[in-house]
Amino acid sequence: MARVVHASDRALLVVFDDAMTPASGRDVRVLHAWLREDPPEAVVDLSPAYATLLIRYDPLRCEPEALADEIARRARSLCGRPDPTPRSFTIPVRYGGAYGPDLHDVAKVTGLSEDEVVAAHAGAAYEVRFIGFSPGFPYLAGLPERLATPRREAPRRHVAAGSVAIAGAQAGIYPCGSPGGWNIIGRTDFVLFDPALTPGAILAPGDRVRFVASGSGS
Repeated sequence: MARVVHASDRALLVVFDDAMTPASGRDVRVLHAWLREDPPEAVVDLSPAYATLLIRYDPLRCEPEALADEIARRARSLCGRPDPTPRSFTIPVRYGGAYGPDLHDVAKVTGLSEDEVVAAHAGAAYEVRFIGFSPGFPYLAGLPERLATPRREAPRRHVAAGSVAIAGAQAGIYPCGSPGGWNIIGRTDFVLFDPALTPGAILAPGDRVRFVASGSGS
């Protein structure tokens, strides 16, 4: 059962699970959509994650306990509410070499060959759980357990736009050049964020993603 926690004097945290499960991901999406479509007056911002939803509010416009009760009521009433129909995307990736400088290290840590890492990564089905870190950055669930790899000990000051990366049990794609500490195994030309569009993020929570090898960076 979901629990609502006072995260600060102006934020509530809805916790659906302590693990990255498909059920908790659905609950986050559905509650997030409900609160966007019909927000209580005091709500000012929503930040979804794998199994939680952070709700920021204006404490001068509500009674915090009453708002917490309303959020808890909604969190208990998600059964039967629609989950947006997911879209499917196939994203081409150039693996290894200059485009995937950490592919060798990932292979070493996992005990796989580089070709086996590529096959496992491209052979998996991913789900976008939420968008965060930078505009359009998709946090993807579905990385095969055998590819779970710690973050880099020293983050890079610059990671190129389109870099396809993994860290822990997560997969993701950097939409623009930025610092980053995930393991870069490839790169794509797929555009993840376009400020001329509304919304600017191309992918959305619930979308399905598959990667396909389109060559190497050697």
